[in-house]
Amino acid sequence: MSDTVEKKIKNYRTAPFDARFPNTNQTRNCFQNYLDFHRCNKALSAKGQDVAPCDWYHRVYKTMCPMSWVAKWDDQIEAGSFPGKI
Repeated sequence: MSDTVEKKIKNYRTAPFDARFPNTNQTRNCFQNYLDFHRCNKALSAKGQDVAPCDWYHRVYKTMCPMSWVAKWDDQIEAGSFPGKI
């Protein structure tokens, strides 16, 4: 991983502005980062690569998403009823 990415992750405080989600309601941003984290983990694990780059998505969704949503989504993934495509 490049030094600049490592530095950004180390200095991470809160989710940065994402131009894909310019509105005040950040629900979709939360859900998209949750999906991106799990997709990233799945893709890199399948290739046998380090999943450290996925930490960015993990930190963003942990900052933005209510923990009750995350717990519900985790339960749905385990049960096989999660609505998103991972």
